[in-house]
Amino acid sequence: MSGAKLRLGPLPRSTTVKVVVTLPADLKDMLDRYAAQHSQAYGESVDAVSLIPHMLMHFMARDRAFKGRVQLARPSSRS
Repeated sequence: MSGAKLRLGPLPRSTTVKVVVTLPADLKDMLDRYAAQHSQAYGESVDAVSLIPHMLMHFMARDRAFKGRVQLARPSSRS
């Protein structure tokens, strides 16, 4: 495997809240393969379940339409 870095970098430590989701089998297989490549790229064992929240945060952080709508929905701090 080449030394190319994956889009999702090393995972930060954080507090968690449990959420249960159901995924199509082919998506779970892809997540497992991604987790294996991530583990190999960064030298730290990680499973697909641990990657999901970081992938979602990464996706949402780069969604310009979502960020724009969130900023518009925030109440103004001016009084």
